[in-house]
Amino acid sequence: MARKKIREYDSKRLLKEHLKRLANINLQIRSAQVKTVFLPAEKPMTLEVCAPLIATLPLEVRGKIGSFIMGVFAVFQDLDFSFLEMNPFTLVDGEPYPLDMRGELDDTAAFKNFNKWGDIEFPLPFGRVLSPTESFIHGLDEKTSASLKFTVLNPKGRIWTMVAGGGASVIYADTVGDLGYASELGNYAEYSGAPNEEEVLQYARVVIDCATADPDGRKRALLIGGGIANFTDVAATFNGIIRALREKETRLKASRMHIYVRRGGPNYQTGLARMRALGDELGVPLEVYGPEATMTGICKRAIDCIMLPDA
Repeated sequence: MARKKIREYDSKRLLKEHLKRLANINLQIRSAQVKTVFLPAEKPMTLEVCAPLIATLPLEVRGKIGSFIMGVFAVFQDLDFSFLEMNPFTLVDGEPYPLDMRGELDDTAAFKNFNKWGDIEFPLPFGRVLSPTESFIHGLDEKTSASLKFTVLNPKGRIWTMVAGGGASVIYADTVGDLGYASELGNYAEYSGAPNEEEVLQYARVVIDCATADPDGRKRALLIGGGIANFTDVAATFNGIIRALREKETRLKASRMHIYVRRGGPNYQTGLARMRALGDELGVPLEVYGPEATMTGICKRAIDCIMLPDA
């Protein structure tokens, strides 16, 4: 504890002395006087690259400052910082000494850095509070190189989505809104980046649980959609969804769920065939379409279904 207090005192003293020296200096430095270097992606930081930054420093400290800059950059890359600032830093006994530092981490790199970062928490947008189900998906998303997103919009909504691809997921949600049924949209959901079968299974379980919660006797619709994939194995991705649907058979029937599937891409014929077979197996209304159908056509079919009065 004593050592910590001494270090805090030293830092404050050094900062105070530094600011004193700047008291008579115009701090509104022109941008032309700020030294910068441009480092292309995947290029290493070297003393040659640092040279413009340290060229006017005393010769005896150039090497140490250059090495310090390279070390900071190595940490910046290794820990996936998106921003790192030390302002100011000085020399103590000839060694670089940051007096203040601010950094920002790239939260999309959490899946590969959770051991290095520890229990760091990223702030949510102002006023946003995650539900338990959203928190669960958020945790999955942090531990995978794929993308798994899920937001509950209306727990009582009757149209739910599970869409492959960030762009496609927005288009599906917008289409439901454009058709005049945004108030019935239960969620926003997106999976992409080729998640494995187990990840898709856990993801689909959550979506289905939310979509089938609190049955009220009215029909509901689940859109399992997406564009035409370039590289993702559609059949492999569907395996996780099929397993989840099979597990949730009782809930699907109790909530009068109607399922609409549209997908294209590598191995899509096999994936769609398995979906059709699942519909017959479970006895749940399930319509399946490939790339011959428009991507958002199932949105209109789902709306017509839930709004059509029972015979």
